[in-house]
Amino acid sequence: MMAIPRLPLRDELFLLGHNDDTGHPHIHRQALALGLAGAVLIDLFLAGRIALDPTDDRPAGDRWLRLYSDQPVGDLIADTAIAAIRRGRTAPPVKVFLRGFADDLYERTRAGLVAAGILRQVTRRRLGGLARTDTYLPTDTKWPVVARARLRYLAAGREQPDNHTAALAGLVATLGLTAHLYLDDDTTVLTERLKAIAGQHHRSVWDITAAVDAAVGDLATATYR
Repeated sequence: MMAIPRLPLRDELFLLGHNDDTGHPHIHRQALALGLAGAVLIDLFLAGRIALDPTDDRPAGDRWLRLYSDQPVGDLIADTAIAAIRRGRTAPPVKVFLRGFADDLYERTRAGLVAAGILRQVTRRRLGGLARTDTYLPTDTKWPVVARARLRYLAAGREQPDNHTAALAGLVATLGLTAHLYLDDDTTVLTERLKAIAGQHHRSVWDITAAVDAAVGDLATATYR
């Protein structure tokens, strides 16, 4: 049986952020886009391309983002992030970068998944064909199922978390997607368990995740102003 290739963290988060059957996002698209931007930064950190400035008393989102190596990783969106950091006149704070890079990242991530044959566009017509809606569904349920299964094994203690899956656990918990993993566990307890697993790995990865949380909080605050 051929092994299923591991997708970038960004793509797995996108799949877990949507209903497999309807294609509807589980959370606000802007919030998910901020999570996708965080996932891009985490993948770049794990690939040795970026670093965060030394830890001090500043909030995670205010830590500076530095380019450690500008060597491409061979992923269009990730390499665009490298180029964006390289072009900056100053090292951007993590939260500032997340906001800017997330701008059209939802659409870019979806387009990449369609081009890769992982998502397909489905057109539905309502009101006698007068109203048309486009949605995007997995071409094979194995893609979101495999990502959920890794988190399920992690939560149950059946597997030791690698850096990639621990980061996915942190993002899923932070974005409030835990309830959509289809586990029987209490959502609050499971969320804390996933956060604890993520917190045991790279400090910089958790700081990026915390910056995502802060940026999503800013988004919610702005909505009520």
